[in-house]
Amino acid sequence: MVGLILKSIAGFYYVEDENGKIVECKARGAFRANGISPKVGDRVVFSISSEEKGVIEEINPRKNELTRPPIANIDKLYIVVSTVEPIPNFLQIDELSAIAEYAGIEPVIIVSKSDIENKPDIFKIYSLAGFSVFDSVKDFEKIKASMAGNISAFAGNSGVGKSTLLNKINKDANLPTGEISKKLGRGRHTTRAVELYKLSDGGYIADTPGFTVAQTEKYVSVYKDELENCFREFSDYKTDCRFMGCSHTGEKGCAVKAAIDKGKIAETRYKSYVEIYNRIKSIQKWQIK
Repeated sequence: MVGLILKSIAGFYYVEDENGKIVECKARGAFRANGISPKVGDRVVFSISSEEKGVIEEINPRKNELTRPPIANIDKLYIVVSTVEPIPNFLQIDELSAIAEYAGIEPVIIVSKSDIENKPDIFKIYSLAGFSVFDSVKDFEKIKASMAGNISAFAGNSGVGKSTLLNKINKDANLPTGEISKKLGRGRHTTRAVELYKLSDGGYIADTPGFTVAQTEKYVSVYKDELENCFREFSDYKTDCRFMGCSHTGEKGCAVKAAIDKGKIAETRYKSYVEIYNRIKSIQKWQIK
């Protein structure tokens, strides 16, 4: 039988078959021997025992995967950013979007709490970069429609309202939501395990515990020369630089920097790029698996 892994807990995998039935499965020992672990989002082939329990026999090829959190085959990553507490962290947003771009996942920006304080610069920065940007208050139906037929995941700092928005999208999820910690300036972690929730309009959505304080090298192995491809707005300019192999971090004749000076690329995005580049520039290709 063929199915989709919706949840993984302590070595048990909960697989939805083609008829919508959930089957508790274990994985073949051969997976562990080969250093492979099934992940939420995997399409798998499984068999059923006499006790109505299942065994995962094969994992279909993945189009993408993340290590932290362990999830596969994501179509869209919705990055939620709050206009107020916690205040926007542009470096974190840009690292999350870079991780998504590198993995072949479509990043989407959701701005929350605009009814408390509006910050149009967030919309301007990411619309200019070429992302879809939604207001969680005004664009709720558009957000929900954009998820139909896809496997989507949420990411962002604790306290931005990921679980609250997920509960609104899928009332059957009933995820716990946390208060903002005044002492820490961030929300208490309220999500415990990756789990896909089926949407009424088709598709699935996951909350992603631990996918908060992003650092690119912790999630994907990006070589410094590949980082420019994770910033989509650079694509129209990077081949026009004066020198071949321009890192776009301060060289003369850099077309990317010129585009920033003309307001065609947001300054905050460029600053994030340079910070990430400087952090990973010492990583050599032979060190990347």
